Amino acid sequence: MLLFIKLILAHLIGDFILQPNKWVVHKQSNKITSKYLYLHVLLHFGLYLVILWDFSFWRIALIITVSHLIIDILKLYSDSLFRNKSIPFFIDQGLHIIIIYCCVFYANLYDHTLSLFKNLDWYLVTAIVFVTYPAAIIMGKILEGMSNQIETDHKSLPNAGKYIGIIERLFVLIFIVIGRWEVIGLLIAAKSVFRFNDLKERNNRKLTEYILIGTLVSFGLAILAGLLYIN
Repeated sequence: MLLFIKLILAHLIGDFILQPNKWVVHKQSNKITSKYLYLHVLLHFGLYLVILWDFSFWRIALIITVSHLIIDILKLYSDSLFRNKSIPFFIDQGLHIIIIYCCVFYANLYDHTLSLFKNLDWYLVTAIVFVTYPAAIIMGKILEGMSNQIETDHKSLPNAGKYIGIIERLFVLIFIVIGRWEVIGLLIAAKSVFRFNDLKERNNRKLTEYILIGTLVSFGLAILAGLLYIN
């Protein structure tokens, strides 16, 4: 596992810390002919060797490096197929991690992967999944009748409320799991302060009540999931 962590560290340094934005732009413009594409890959190979500090792993480092080059080239040519540019980014990073994982545990890949799944806390996984999109959909159904009465002319980022709700429920669930209930109170207080300043300017009673109900339902669902998990 330490080998896997070291290789992930090298990947993070190479992809996020030692890759200037100039390189990224040049690669996007010139694709396979970009000199920075190959410099980036060579940097990764060097980082693998330096962080591992054991040249007996040079074959693993080389395989990961070559696969990194192939994945990056595929990403450069498939970026235009996606309207949401975050999708190819996450696919790219996921493939890099999978390749590293397969190279590290190739000797007993099946057994190790099976062991990981067997040792997963499926109750926690279910709770985490529940407080994300399922809880957001449940909230939408609960508040559906009220949302029709709210004026929607106020400026807001697309889906911002949904993502804020998902993040806050994840925080609540985490704090319940680690037994820090007092932090949930601080989270509610912090959200109330921000919302109060916003609502004070609007002077809209219906919107205030709608947001208050939504907040209570959101926290309630997260607390319910947390209580079911710890009990």
